[in-house]
Amino acid sequence: MKVHEYQAKALLREFGVSVPNGEVADTPAQAREVAQRLGGRVVVKAQVHAGGRGKAGGIKVADDPAGAESAATQILGTMLKTPQTPPEGIKVRRVLVEQACVVDRELYLSMTLDRGRSTHVAMASPAGGMEIEEVAARTPEKIIREWAHPALGLQEFQARRLAFGLGLGGDQFKQGVALIRDLFALYLAKDCSLVEINPLVVTKDGRVFALDAKLNFDDSALYRHKEIAALRDIDEEDPLDVEASKFGLNYIKLDGDVGCMVNGAGLAMATMDIVKLAGGEPANFLDVGGSASPEQIENAFRILSSDARVKAVFINVFGGILRCDRLAEGVIAAVRKLGLRLPVVVRMEGTNVEQGKKMLAESGLALTNAEDMGDGARKAVALARGARV
Repeated sequence: MKVHEYQAKALLREFGVSVPNGEVADTPAQAREVAQRLGGRVVVKAQVHAGGRGKAGGIKVADDPAGAESAATQILGTMLKTPQTPPEGIKVRRVLVEQACVVDRELYLSMTLDRGRSTHVAMASPAGGMEIEEVAARTPEKIIREWAHPALGLQEFQARRLAFGLGLGGDQFKQGVALIRDLFALYLAKDCSLVEINPLVVTKDGRVFALDAKLNFDDSALYRHKEIAALRDIDEEDPLDVEASKFGLNYIKLDGDVGCMVNGAGLAMATMDIVKLAGGEPANFLDVGGSASPEQIENAFRILSSDARVKAVFINVFGGILRCDRLAEGVIAAVRKLGLRLPVVVRMEGTNVEQGKKMLAESGLALTNAEDMGDGARKAVALARGARV
């Protein structure tokens, strides 16, 4: 789950991480009022779940309250388009108005999980203000990494090495070490999957600030953090993703035309791969889980069929906890209830597979059985292209 910059900065303040003073505003008039309270120059920043806002016109500097109101007028209500938004952009519904800093240097700092080493990693770079992927490609030597001990966490000497690698010295070095330590405490305490500060800045008067903040959270841990779950903004998410989450379905929309319905994330990944191997493109990642109910299967079909790109559906299930006869029952009920006209290919193996196949064959519905994954993928791709199988 993602949160807005202003929400992320509120959490940073809670853990003692230095950020500029600022408030969120929903209208140009509110932006003016915030600027008056802050005094001096301010920055007006579009609040959307995407990077690249500055280049897209979503961040503007204002010299006074009237300028802040004018900047907010230009930003609010627009469809902001960046490399990280959908093609149509994301509507800006609020802005963050905060004190402008006189920046001396821009740095980079982040923390995430290194799956290769099965532990957390802190990354820092003196080349802040740029996409870290670009830094890694052009000047990989400018990225400093420190891996946390799984039990002991990020140690003090590691925080010092990161601060030293950022080129901090004197009082700025002390500020940097404390900020790194506090940021890692937030990362662990809130079950983050990513904490990214880009840029982390050193101001002309010697302060170290998190000028921007991006926090992502592990969805599987949100049950422990009701206060984080309450920050969710469904206006920033794909409507189909939101609908799927209501029914415990794991759904991610893609650009292809073969809808995939699978039980288990690993099998879902393999299914997408085999669809591509068959010459097609998956339209989604949809995991109904190991014990899907007929209601969940029905809602999965409804979500798949509401995507205009989908031309055929490929159901690929291993019947363990979710028995094949139970799957067949759910598929038949869903197709009948929804009046589904899309061609559906079903490949199933596991518990009660013969009974499940028999139920599908005797249903009287236009459901295509597949012998294995490869056969199912080839049939689904062919049906998506209008061929007969």
